[in-house]
Amino acid sequence: MPISVNLDALLDKAYESTSLADLADAPVSALSGVSEADGEALQKAFNIKTIGDLAGNKYIRAAQAIAELGRLAK
Repeated sequence: MPISVNLDALLDKAYESTSLADLADAPVSALSGVSEADGEALQKAFNIKTIGDLAGNKYIRAAQAIAELGRLAK
């Protein structure tokens, strides 16, 4: 069963009708507010090319875990 959510506010206009399955393979510049230059910098620094790469990046995951644990510790 396909999942349907409205992610328009999170995506560049060109990717608003892209399926969730395809968004993982879309370039990070498909995210609203992430420019082509930002995408190039992420690729150069961390070899991040796609939204899926960004989501699975060990540094981003570590930062999210640390931030969440910090919120729980308050």
